[in-house]
Amino acid sequence: MAEPEGPQAHHAASRAGRPVAVPGARVALSTASVYPESTATAFEIAARLGYDGVEVMVWTDPVSQDVDALRRLSEYHGIPVLAVHAPCLLITQRVWSTDPWAKLQRARRAAERLGATTVVVHPPFRWQRSYARDFVRGIWRMAGETDVRFAVENMYPWRYRDREMLAYAPDWDVSKEDYRHFTVDLSHAATSRVAAMDMVRRMGDRLAHVHLADGSGSAKDEHLVPGRGGQPCAELLESLAVTGFSGHVVIEVNTRRAMSAAEREADLAEALAFTRLHLAAAAGVGRR
Repeated sequence: MAEPEGPQAHHAASRAGRPVAVPGARVALSTASVYPESTATAFEIAARLGYDGVEVMVWTDPVSQDVDALRRLSEYHGIPVLAVHAPCLLITQRVWSTDPWAKLQRARRAAERLGATTVVVHPPFRWQRSYARDFVRGIWRMAGETDVRFAVENMYPWRYRDREMLAYAPDWDVSKEDYRHFTVDLSHAATSRVAAMDMVRRMGDRLAHVHLADGSGSAKDEHLVPGRGGQPCAELLESLAVTGFSGHVVIEVNTRRAMSAAEREADLAEALAFTRLHLAAAAGVGRR
């Protein structure tokens, strides 16, 4: 494994006295992790805590939709935008057009202008029939028009009591489909009650992006701080380190219940420390 480049390329002493190599994967903060605080607050916190960049969740916050404002925030705080999350949520149905393809085109242009390498996209809702019918082919077509990666994210079935609704098409388990690039979200894996590492193995070398959060298997998408649930967060990070993963690991956690700004920041600092710790890999492990 070649020595990684970038801000994480350094060595430290392990307990056994052997050097420890940190891979080239950069750790970013999703702007969704500070909700209900603003996109601007996410840049400020990311800079203060030492994150390598941010992933911008495009949603109802006007700043998240404004590429010029995002570029100013990036330059002011010295924090790059590493990824753009297209507005795919129910609450963003009218953000950047009601046409889902137009949303993705605009997300791509935003990523290109901001220097981001990845656009995160959800599979279509089942009721978006025309969009869903052409989604796999369309994502391949758009991927061939840019260097920006369209990384399709695993979702989950919606559950109410004993009933289950398949809300996404072609499938909430995107690893069953033929996409060029994937995003794996461990909180979504917990909610769907699938083995996350099996999903990651199906994605193989097409795994380009990680949303790191924990979950307990609740029907509710929890997005817990890594280490506070039952998902293999540490195992995934260590496997990424061994294979020399060079994509982005994005902390996407729920801090809505934080009682203060200090408590929110402490959670995000804990998530970053957990991620950096488990990304550390013994030098030469990847060659064994």
